[in-house]
Order: sequence, then C-alpha cells, then structure tokens
Amino acid sequence: MTRLPQITEVYLDNSATSPVFPEVLRLMEKVMQEEYGNPSSLHRRGSGAHRIMEGARQTLAGLLCVSSEEIIFTSGGTEANNLAVLGLARRHRRRGNHLITSLIEHPSVLEPFQQLENEGFHVTYLPPDERGLIDPETAAEAVTPETILASIMHINNEIGSLQPIHRLSRALKSRNPRLIFHVDAVQSFGKIPLLPGEAGVDALSLSAHKFHGPRGVGALYLRRGIKLEPLSRGGGQERGLRAGTENTPGVAGMALAARLCHEEQQQKTERLSFLKARFLAAVEQAHPQVKVNGPRNGKEAAPHILNLSFPGLKGELILHALEEAHVYISTASACHAHKKGPSHVLQALKLDQPHLEGAIRISLSLQNTLEQIDYAAAKLIRVVQELS
Repeated sequence: MTRLPQITEVYLDNSATSPVFPEVLRLMEKVMQEEYGNPSSLHRRGSGAHRIMEGARQTLAGLLCVSSEEIIFTSGGTEANNLAVLGLARRHRRRGNHLITSLIEHPSVLEPFQQLENEGFHVTYLPPDERGLIDPETAAEAVTPETILASIMHINNEIGSLQPIHRLSRALKSRNPRLIFHVDAVQSFGKIPLLPGEAGVDALSLSAHKFHGPRGVGALYLRRGIKLEPLSRGGGQERGLRAGTENTPGVAGMALAARLCHEEQQQKTERLSFLKARFLAAVEQAHPQVKVNGPRNGKEAAPHILNLSFPGLKGELILHALEEAHVYISTASACHAHKKGPSHVLQALKLDQPHLEGAIRISLSLQNTLEQIDYAAAKLIRVVQELS
C-alpha cells in the first residue's frame, strides 16, 4: 500500500502573505552584502545599487508591457493604493470633485476615499451583486462630468471575485473619457494577467509579498502623462513622486519573484484552479450545507481564493481547531483579523448573521501540493463534524 508523505504544515493564508521564494531570499542576501550603497549616491557603490533598481523597474515594466518610467516603487500595496487614490484625487481636483469606488475594496482604498470625503469630495460607493461583482453599466451610470477618479480592485482579497476590468474601463470612460481609472491588482498580479494598456487602466497597484516576494516593497504603475500629488516629500526619489531611500534588496527580490510567477503562468493558474476545485468538492461532499461566498469558478472567480460559510458555527473556532492540526487559514482579510465585527465585504453581499459568523477563507499558492490540499480538506471536514 502506498504511504502518503507525512504532512507537517499546510499554509492556506496566502492572500494575507505568501512565503518568499528561496531564490528571492538568496538574491536579496547577495544584494545586501554586495550592493549596499544608496541608489542616489554618485560613487560606484551607489551606481551599482542604481543599476539594480533600474533593472528591476525594467523587469516589472516588461511584465506589464509598459514603460519603465511608468513604474514607481513603494513600501507595499497599501502605500501604492494610498498614493494612487489620494495623490490622483488631490492633483486633479480642479477638474471635479466626484470619485467612484466599490463597497468591497481593501481598506487601503476605502479609508483614503473616506479621508477625501472629509476633504469635501463626493464619493459614490458601488454595491456588488450576490457574487461580489461590480456591474459595468451600474458603474457607468454613476459617472458625471465631475468624476475624476474611479478605483476598482481586480481580485477581491476575501471572496476572490474577479472584476471585469476591461468592461468596467470601457463603460466608465465612455461616459467621461478624462476619468482616471485605478486598479488594485495586489491579489491578481502573478496569477491573472492584466496589462494596463490593453485594459484601459491608468494606475495599478502591486505588493511583492502577495506573490512570494519580500514584505515592505510594492509598486504603482502610473500611465505616462498623468500627474499626481506626492504623499511624501524630501529627497526627490522616484521622479519626485515618492521620497525616501529606495529598498534596493526588496525591489530586486520583488522583480525576481514577479518573473518567476510569470513563467508558464497559464499552467500555474490552471493548477491553482484544480487544487481549489478539488478542495471544494471534498468539503461539499461531506458537508452539503456549506455556502460558497462569491463566485465558485470560471472567469468570475480567482483561482486561489475560496470563502466558505458554515452556518451555525463560528469561523474563528474553525480557524483555531485547524491550527491545532497545523493547517493555517483565516476568517477575513488580515487587516481585519484583530477587529471586532463582520467583514465589510461579506456584509456587502448581504449575508445573514449565521453565514457571516461561520465564514472562513482559504487562499492557496503555487507552493501547495496535492497532498497538502487533500490533508487540509480532510481536517476541515473533521473539524466541522466535531464542532457541529
């Protein structure tokens, strides 16, 4: 009889953060040891670090099919989103004071919009349908001559809904061609291709630690010709749009992680979809009462995120019971993990209280194996049986 390999840990919280690729760690260590100069310094050590920065910029630009001059390095996805939303709205306020976003955006988008409301902007928050999708026609109806910015995420970090970005862009700009369209692509980059030029996206946010790169580094694509108001000043780095000494090792690691994720991307995405479907099939067979929050599969669903509700149970109890078996999941976005109250995303789907309380999120990565998925599904099935 074939003996399955022993499972010591199954990490299924990759939407919160993903383990760093070993190749990325080795490269970052080399850069820290050998190219430790400030990229702004004029001597040899500085020029070496500068070359690494520009090489990484070209790598990201190539993967997005944009110019390297359109890539701004940041400290992560949160800063990239803040820079896009606050910087673009403030810079273009003379053209209008109306903004559009959705009710299910990440807090690093929603909270800047709330700040802009305090500054006198008018914000329209688009509701999702029951699958967590934003309707392009509804979005277009919200556009006015005063609309200067719209921000819609590509993949929702909690329920995995995959927004029709191409259609949204066309619908929004058909009503106001001067509207600037920002997309939070933190959860999709490296998994679902999105080329800003083809999709009509003017600004796009990335975060390295969501695709097996280091924490503390990200990027914002900003289409050439579009201006924004910097949030930090002093130093003139990143063409004066983001002051502060650049994180050279982190930027190098991010570029390598991005390149590795994009190698044979379609096959990798198909594998993630297969593992996700296998996990769900096993759980649904054992517990038909489970509810999938968000789209199940297909073009409307992310290949790596699965949000499930077990009515009558508490998601947090499921999480800690699985933790005892060394299976790591989450109940909501990591930024909400220590906050009381249900997820704003699940509330926007109008789930009832039992489904809100019984929700958990499974998020896979390329490093998960078939054996791990089967093990995790079996453990979840057993935990639900024991808690029911």
